[in-house]
Amino acid sequence: MSTTRHPTDQTLSGYVDKYFLRTKECVQRFGDKRVTYAVFMRRPVTCAPRLAVEWIRAMAAARGVEFEIELTHREGAWVGAGEPILYITGSLYHLVDLETQYLQKLGAACVAAYNAYTMCVELPDTAFLAMDARHCAGTEMAEIMAYGASVGSEKAKKKVGARGFIGNASDATAHYFGQARGFGTMPHALIGYAGSTLRAAEMFHETHPSENLTVLVDYFGQEITDALAVCRRFPEIAAAGRLSIRLDTHGGRHIEGLDMAESYKVLDRNAPEAIRGYRSEAELKSLIGTGVSAAAIWHAREQLDYAGFPDVNIVASSGFGPEKCRVMALAKAPVDVIGTGSYLPERWSETYATADIIDYDGAARVKIGREFLLREVAR
Repeated sequence: MSTTRHPTDQTLSGYVDKYFLRTKECVQRFGDKRVTYAVFMRRPVTCAPRLAVEWIRAMAAARGVEFEIELTHREGAWVGAGEPILYITGSLYHLVDLETQYLQKLGAACVAAYNAYTMCVELPDTAFLAMDARHCAGTEMAEIMAYGASVGSEKAKKKVGARGFIGNASDATAHYFGQARGFGTMPHALIGYAGSTLRAAEMFHETHPSENLTVLVDYFGQEITDALAVCRRFPEIAAAGRLSIRLDTHGGRHIEGLDMAESYKVLDRNAPEAIRGYRSEAELKSLIGTGVSAAAIWHAREQLDYAGFPDVNIVASSGFGPEKCRVMALAKAPVDVIGTGSYLPERWSETYATADIIDYDGAARVKIGREFLLREVAR
C-alpha cells in the first residue's frame, strides 16, 4: 500500500470507498453519462475549497479528461447549511471514484476556516500562531488544517482589519501564512533539560542569538518569578520588544500569585465589566479559573509593567478556541500573541461534506429529500 499523502491515479483505488469502484465498473459496462455533482455541508462554514479543487483538477489532468468546476462562493465566504459549495460536471466514469478524497479535503478545511475566522474577529488586535500540527492525524490533515486557518485569518483581516494568523509552527505549511518557515522557540522539554527556566533561555539565546526569545514560564509553577528573572537577564532584548513570556499553565492550578479571590481582584481592577452580570461556568473558568485565564494574563501584565518591563510581550496558549477567545475579548485581556490549534473541529461529525449527483445527461434527478440541491432552472 502506498504511503503518499495524496493518492495518485495509480494508487487511488486503495483509498476509495468500495461501492464507488464497483459503480465505476457498472458504468464501464453499461455506458457512461455526463453528470453534475452538488457538494455541500450540513452546517454553516467558511468556504475553503482550494485543496479539494486542486486535487480534482490534478486527477482530471492525469486521466486526460476535463471537468467543469463551478464554485458558488468565493474562498473565505460564509456558506449556509445545505448550500452547494461547488458543482462538478463531467464523465461519471471518471468522477465517481474521486468523491471519497475530495470530500476529505473539503469539509474539515471549511470548519477550521470558520473557527479561525471567529477567533480572529473576537481578538482583532491579537496575533495568532497556528500550532495544530501535533494534534493532527498525519501530515495531510496538518496541511488541511493550516490551509483552513489561513483562509479564516485572511477573511478576518479583510472584514475587520484583524491581525490574524501571522505564522505557524512547522516549515512545510508556513507558506499558507506568507512565511518561509515555521515559528517557535522552546518546548517544556528544553526547560527540563536545562534544569531551570533561566538557563533554558540562556541556552536558546546562545544557540540562536538573532532569534526573538519566547520563554515558557510555567514549568516550575513560578510564572512571575521566572519571567522576571529572564527579563532581568536580558534587559536589552526586553526593551527592544524581542522578548516574550509564554503562559501555558495547565488547568489544575492558578498561576503564581493568584487564587480565586485574587483573580476576582485582578479583573475588578482592569476589566470590571467582564465579571459583572451572569456568566456561565465555562466563561467563569476562562475569566478567573485555573490555567491560562484572563486574570492570569492581566496579572502577568501588571507584574511585568510594575517591574519595569512594559515592552515584554505575553504569549498565551492552552485551549484558545472560539469561545475562550470571546471571553478574552470580554475581559480585554492584554495578550499579544495566542498560540493555538483549537480551531480544529471539536466534533468531527460536523466536518462531513456530502456530494450528490443532481443531473444525468441533462435530466435533473436527485434522491428524495435532497431536492434543495437542484439548480433553480431544473426545479
